[in-house]
Amino acid sequence: MLGRVDTHEGDIAKVTSADYRRIVDLCWQCKLCFNHCPYTPPHRFDIDFPRLMLRAKAARAAAEGVSWPDRWLGSTDALGTLASATAPLANWANSSAVGRALLEKAFGIERHRRLPKFHHKTFNRWFRERGRRVAEGHKVAFFTTCVVNYNEPQVGRDAVSVLEKNGCAVSCPEGQLCCGMPYLDGGDLDAARANARRNVDALLPLVKAGADVVVTQPTCSYVLKKEYPLLVPGEAAEAVAAKTFDTFEFLVRRHREGHFSTDFKGRSPGTVAYQAPCHLRAQNMGYKTRDVLQLIPGTKVTVVERCTAMDGTWGMKKEFYPISLQFARKAAQEMEAVQPDTYATDCSLAALQIEDVRGARPAHPVSLLREAYGLAEER
Repeated sequence: MLGRVDTHEGDIAKVTSADYRRIVDLCWQCKLCFNHCPYTPPHRFDIDFPRLMLRAKAARAAAEGVSWPDRWLGSTDALGTLASATAPLANWANSSAVGRALLEKAFGIERHRRLPKFHHKTFNRWFRERGRRVAEGHKVAFFTTCVVNYNEPQVGRDAVSVLEKNGCAVSCPEGQLCCGMPYLDGGDLDAARANARRNVDALLPLVKAGADVVVTQPTCSYVLKKEYPLLVPGEAAEAVAAKTFDTFEFLVRRHREGHFSTDFKGRSPGTVAYQAPCHLRAQNMGYKTRDVLQLIPGTKVTVVERCTAMDGTWGMKKEFYPISLQFARKAAQEMEAVQPDTYATDCSLAALQIEDVRGARPAHPVSLLREAYGLAEER
């Protein structure tokens, strides 16, 4: 915004509608400006720039309609269900030159963008077939997330193993959907609200029974905590938000309460270059992932505070892919400078972005923790 004002010699009245539209388009919702802006609440100006950008997208969608690519990309559960049912055929199509050209033409997805892979056995299906292994203990309602369910089921399986190792009775409530952030990115407030209501309805009974909601993906924990009380105002959303925790935020609390296991019998990740996802930093919780990993003997974690500019659907679009990679390269370079034994990030989409740049995928920290415990990889 300041750049556009500067081009007009500081006269904001000369900033055009096209300038404003471009500013909205270029916001990929990292949320970090909110943390650094001096005019956020409790300042009397009460500025929330990320939410202002979301509101602008919603206003545009109301006036012009939700674009077909945004509607399609926002429907992660429909896409995930179809792609998982047809995997590995869907993965082959997503890697073929013809398939990628069609995706670019029809939906604006950059043909060179590395795409998530789909798994025929989703996390939810695995959890149903496996059943609950620990009947007693601290109650945890595991919020699956669409990324874990369809694309990264091993991250979910590792999280369940780690939580059970730490005395938790894990349940996976039926009826969960995507958190709704992809719909918000496209300005589709009605669809985002529908997902929020469905997820609150699924999680609330367990929250009332004393369970904590644990989430492995930073964007999703952010949305449950920060966006749901605004999307579906009321006691139900507030109750769910108050009991929602990022996985490592939850594990730090277990440690403080004396219930975290330090029975490490497996592999240490050694020197770790850890990319701290923006949507964790936006939650102002400190570096909980670093704090837990450094409890593993022989582990040293260097935090890299660089945004990868993925933001789910934004970084997939042909228009924004080059800009997205510029930021991803900076993050990868800072991680490489650490000369680590292990690369890690909590955000699976940031991991996809870094893999696009480096050719190698960072691990999810919960998988490193499962390995450090010496727990078998459940399949």
